[in-house]
Amino acid sequence: MKNIVEETRQMNKMGTADIKKLMLSMGLPMIVSMALQAVYNIVDSYFVSCMPDTAEVQHMGDLAVNALTLAFPVQMLMIAIGVGTGVGINAILSRSLGEGDSEKCSKIAGNSIFLGLCMYVVFLLFGIFGVDAYIGSQTDNQQIISMATSYLRICTIGSFGVSMYITYEKLLQATGKTMQSTIAQIAGALTNIILDPIMIFGWCGLPEMGINGAAYATIIGQFVSFALDAVFHYVCNSKDFSANLKYVKPQLNIIGQIYRVGVPAILMQALMSFLTYGVNVIFANVSTEAVTAYGIYYKIQQFVFFAAFGMNNAMIPIIAFNYGMRSKKRINQGIRYGMIYTLIIMFLGAVLLQVFANQILGIFSLSDRTRELAILAVRIITLGYIFVGANIAYQGIFQALGCGVSSLVLSLIRLIVVPLPLAAVFTCFANAETLIWIAFPVGELAAFLIALVMMKFIGKSKIAPIKAQAEQ
Repeated sequence: MKNIVEETRQMNKMGTADIKKLMLSMGLPMIVSMALQAVYNIVDSYFVSCMPDTAEVQHMGDLAVNALTLAFPVQMLMIAIGVGTGVGINAILSRSLGEGDSEKCSKIAGNSIFLGLCMYVVFLLFGIFGVDAYIGSQTDNQQIISMATSYLRICTIGSFGVSMYITYEKLLQATGKTMQSTIAQIAGALTNIILDPIMIFGWCGLPEMGINGAAYATIIGQFVSFALDAVFHYVCNSKDFSANLKYVKPQLNIIGQIYRVGVPAILMQALMSFLTYGVNVIFANVSTEAVTAYGIYYKIQQFVFFAAFGMNNAMIPIIAFNYGMRSKKRINQGIRYGMIYTLIIMFLGAVLLQVFANQILGIFSLSDRTRELAILAVRIITLGYIFVGANIAYQGIFQALGCGVSSLVLSLIRLIVVPLPLAAVFTCFANAETLIWIAFPVGELAAFLIALVMMKFIGKSKIAPIKAQAEQ
């Protein structure tokens, strides 16, 4: 039996390949995949910003982007629950593969699909009963309320695609099949890009649907990704464990293991949603332009942040797999190269955004004041991107080692505890439209200092006790 387990481990590249090259080979497809996830968010904003003014409504593009900004926290929450659950799936599935337990892997995969179905039911109910109250809590502009409510209701009622494609994507990534998940992401993103102008502006004989067309294009793209991910899972993962649908039934012990890691990860991801909602409410006290500028900036920054999270998603299974194998050397290599690569991504992202801020913001059809504020946001917030990179890397390291609560605490500090109260204080000053952006890099710096202390203690408790003979 021991020989079978060892043979299973050796068949997986996460236990044998050179860590430095492995991190890149797994990370680059994930970076592309995560960057394409950002495409879903920014493509809608670009096309709705081009919606023409009417006799009744001036600056229609600004209002439409504002509507998407108000809807965005719920879309982020859908992603947060899916990705957070996926982190739990990723960690325990990779660890079980490292331990050579194929039966447990099959049960994990089946329960993952069951949880994806449950996620859809939750957001379906929110789409039917909760959208009106949620949008109304952020603005009293009736034009924005009407557009945001309609857009978000379509996205939530049609969220089956996003709930399931994230589930299958994580099953592929946990087994090292990142190229297949990237192909599915590309297909979905291209579908969204092609359909957005067709459905928003009524091209190719379709009726002009405005902001609703952006919602329909998004959910159709998500269904395309789901379909391809599901096919890849049943074709490719059958080599590592059974993909039989008989395992798609709830088992409390498996679900408990997934959410011991997944719940902190869900909360950590959901904090980004709470941050955006909190910023929308706080910035509304400054100006409508500030809210819209933040919405545009946030979606632009996601191309950089999601690239870093793509590397994070490569780190988690690699470190978790080798933690399951009790390979101290490979764990430390995974931590080292994961941190280095993530810092490089964030540094390059900061440089690019600083240099090309005017050109990037110039592609959106915004009012002059909104564009000025968005450029200001880029100039100030990117100053903290190195700290962002370190914090994202530490979050992945903590999750892979089973320290999900530490990741949650780190996220609370960088996203909620420091920036939101500080931004609220800044709104009281006359130059609030400038000061509010400083809250974000300050939050990242504070979190980084605490992460250094956390890593010291986690290294002593999780990595240091691994005996040298475990390497043999």
